[in-house]
Amino acid sequence: MSSKFDSNAATLSRFVMSQTNDHDLVILLNALAISCKLITSAVQRAGVAKLYGLAGEVNSTGDDQKKLDVLSNDMMINALIHSGVCSVLVSEENEEPIIVPPAYSGKFCVAFDPLDGSSNIDCNVSVGTIFSVYERKPGSHGSVDDLLRSGAHCICAGYVVYSSAVELVFTFRGGDVHGFCLDSTIGEFVHTREKMMFPADGGKRIYSCNEGNAVHWDDPIQEAVEHFKTAEQPYTARYVGSMVADIHRTILYGGIYLYPADAKAKKGKLRLLYEGIPMAMIIEQAGGIASTGMFEGKIQRVLDLTPNEIHAKCPIIMGGKRDVQVVYDQYAKHGVNVPSL
Repeated sequence: MSSKFDSNAATLSRFVMSQTNDHDLVILLNALAISCKLITSAVQRAGVAKLYGLAGEVNSTGDDQKKLDVLSNDMMINALIHSGVCSVLVSEENEEPIIVPPAYSGKFCVAFDPLDGSSNIDCNVSVGTIFSVYERKPGSHGSVDDLLRSGAHCICAGYVVYSSAVELVFTFRGGDVHGFCLDSTIGEFVHTREKMMFPADGGKRIYSCNEGNAVHWDDPIQEAVEHFKTAEQPYTARYVGSMVADIHRTILYGGIYLYPADAKAKKGKLRLLYEGIPMAMIIEQAGGIASTGMFEGKIQRVLDLTPNEIHAKCPIIMGGKRDVQVVYDQYAKHGVNVPSL
């Protein structure tokens, strides 16, 4: 079979330049892409390079750190600092924000989870990287306050899924969602998915949640999941446990992903700055709904939340309108005011 070569490949850098004409943004996305290529290499060689197992440390949110977590984090921090366009970095793996030295400082502030779902890494299940990008405030030289803002201020959000193929999915504020596949033959992310959207008819009936927590959920969430299982057209359960993999499937196939607040984790488990906000921006701009479910007394939109600290948490109910409506209907039965979709 003859190989097909593209003499005019639509690479990530070219796409960003054509969309924004912002050289700094091209440099930033290039730095993120380089770190994700390095992480790809580390993930693929983890067994051979003896990178499986624990590093003997705990990260900012209390998870045991894997060797690959630490390596991936170092790769991202080094790439972003030396890009010359960042002033503040926030990582899931670091308790405190990283202030970029003045010699390298630029206009962007980036929050990221370098290796999401890494509890799955030792058994070779999909993992990913998630990031959100803000611009520092006018007059600021870069402080944590530049990041402690709602999703309305996020200018770019994305994730990378490391699996049988490596895909980068991202969006600019107010724009479409686009997918790029890593072509290992040229070492570049190439534009492969244009204007990603939830299936217009709602797509496959899939619900995705950790039912091991069901005993702690509030009644409407329990009732919604029971509905998914017993509906006239019952839903299929799919839960990888890597947020990136579960969200990627939800956008492409349809369905709903839930990690609600519960009696045990009243603010949910997922982090707002580098999980909730970037995924909510992508979900909404792909035509889906990104809700908190019941959170602090009311149902809210994830992108309206303002983090009060860099590792703030939020509950998440994300999916197509058809399926999020099922959850809202259960809350309405309990007398809760629900937004109209």
